[in-house]
Amino acid sequence: MATSSKAKKKTVRLASGRKRARQDVKLNAANTALRSKFRTVVKNVQKAVVAGDKSKAAELFKTAQAVIDSVADKGIFHKNKAARHKSRLSAKIKALAA
Repeated sequence: MATSSKAKKKTVRLASGRKRARQDVKLNAANTALRSKFRTVVKNVQKAVVAGDKSKAAELFKTAQAVIDSVADKGIFHKNKAARHKSRLSAKIKALAA
């Protein structure tokens, strides 16, 4: 059976372990939200590219760059993954001009 968030977790005995578990819940929620935001901004740029709206795509890409960089800075994704996403999005936008 795959582990899910609904699975019953063992309670930790040590106080430090209990604190760690509490912190992990908060960190997991924060990371999940950032990951979701990352996916959303990338998807928005891709939709604008598919629609063929270069000016809107370029504008969305500008905001997406900030989100992608902040997610990479926080260590949720590797900086190379962030660079790869930015590069591919940029290439798609440049291809619209041609």
